[in-house]
Amino acid sequence: MTIARNRVESGGLILFLALITIGLTLVVSSFISALLWAALAALLFQPLFQKLLARWPGRRNIAAALTILIITVAVVIPAIVIASLVVEQAAGVYGQMRSGQINFALYFKQMHDALPFRLQHLLDTSGFNSFERAQARLSQSVSNSVSTIARQAFSIGANAAAFLLAFGVGLYVTFFLLRDGERIGPSIVRALPLEPAVAARLADKFVAVVRATIKGSGVVALVQGALGAITFWIVGLPAALLWGMLMAVAALLPAVGPAIIWVPVAVYLLATGAIWQAIVVIASGVLLIGLADNILRPILVGRDTGIPDWLVLVTTLGGIELVGLSGIVVGPLAGALFITGWQILTEQRLADAAPKAAS
Repeated sequence: MTIARNRVESGGLILFLALITIGLTLVVSSFISALLWAALAALLFQPLFQKLLARWPGRRNIAAALTILIITVAVVIPAIVIASLVVEQAAGVYGQMRSGQINFALYFKQMHDALPFRLQHLLDTSGFNSFERAQARLSQSVSNSVSTIARQAFSIGANAAAFLLAFGVGLYVTFFLLRDGERIGPSIVRALPLEPAVAARLADKFVAVVRATIKGSGVVALVQGALGAITFWIVGLPAALLWGMLMAVAALLPAVGPAIIWVPVAVYLLATGAIWQAIVVIASGVLLIGLADNILRPILVGRDTGIPDWLVLVTTLGGIELVGLSGIVVGPLAGALFITGWQILTEQRLADAAPKAAS
């Protein structure tokens, strides 16, 4: 009787926790992204907070406030400035497309006519009924992409108050997560309904993936995007910052990378007779942009997260589709925890099966 009552009470507690967790998620759903990035920022900048705390022992509030100030000056303000410039260039490109000053179909035709005849024939017959249809599809896809960026920019401007509120909430939460992170993190791990060793392993994987994604992939992508923007500016490409930002986004995707941006640009420059500009783009893409990943990633990440490239690609694209920009981190994190969870389950089954096989 007592055992049955204990099971009912335990089940009731679990049900209560599940319901109240769902309820709390619904309550704070408007600030989910802000809370997520606050947790990521607190995790990423925890070493900086510890250094400041070592300089001022016992003054956790001062150390956390200084860390927030450094984050704001070194990360937030430059990001806002760059984002405003990208939005301005995106709106400008969209306006030029509507007025006819930029005609992607004409650029595509110039590239097509400069190709050898066999490649022209292959291009016209590989999935397109006619070259005119290829022109229309390309022009429509590029136009939709740029117009989407412009609409998002206008949406952000229209909802500036909500953005500022979420941003303020994010900074406020980051302060407390930095100050109390040493206590909050272990408390969460201990509270998980898992074996201590399993919970610790999942927590370690969580930290490794977050740091690898932000400190590794994120920083490398920004460096590659900056190199691309500088290269495009040197060769006189319009809206160089916008294309550099697109290159930074592409750099987050393994097996695709920034080459998906600079290779078509180099081909177009060669097709239109801009030889030295094409040579500069190719040299920068191979020698600078291409090598930045191989040089910087081992320095910034320091260890492998154990996620296959194909899974990173799929989870990143799926994460972006599901939750927007936060999917850059959420997607690979879900993939890594999925793999780790199944690895733990497999190891436990093998460990349980070993004594039976011995007997």
